Amino acid sequence: MTTSAVTPTTPATDASSASRSRLHVLAVVGNPRPGSRTRVAAESLSRAIAQRLGGGLTPTVELANLAPELFTPTRPAVDDALRRLASAHVAVVATPVYKASYTGLLKAFLDLYGPDGLRGVVAVPLVVSGSPAHSLAGEVHLRPLLVELGASVPTRALALTEAQLADLDEVVATWVDAHGPLLDAAAVRA
Repeated sequence: MTTSAVTPTTPATDASSASRSRLHVLAVVGNPRPGSRTRVAAESLSRAIAQRLGGGLTPTVELANLAPELFTPTRPAVDDALRRLASAHVAVVATPVYKASYTGLLKAFLDLYGPDGLRGVVAVPLVVSGSPAHSLAGEVHLRPLLVELGASVPTRALALTEAQLADLDEVVATWVDAHGPLLDAAAVRA
């Protein structure tokens, strides 16, 4: 495994910079196709979380656009995306379910972090699948990876089936209502 030369930065933790108005939420999309339904879902969840926390959104990291640079010796756009994720207060890490797990693209990107590379980041796993049979992919596969990298994962993953995407705003609102108190507490500590 190759580790990145990127030194992650963590959000400042003094009282003034930890205020809710300065929180920022970032979506990272591991779908190998740009403009995917996974991206739509990730951005919907990111907006809802930012609204709940009174924070702002940062531009989405769409890994499909970074794929050509991912394994090159010089990778300025990938390194920038790694820094942006490591400095986010809250990150929605989204993937379609491939072979009952997350995509290889997402794994290759996250493998560029060293131990504790996401320390200080509150991560929310989001998976989109064709079948409810894959609803635990976020819990069983993506959560442990994010925790291994030092992220705090205070909530259950949001698992969406393709059928639920027609009612995306309602599903996201229900999830945020149910998990909001955990996000509130974790985001203040981060």
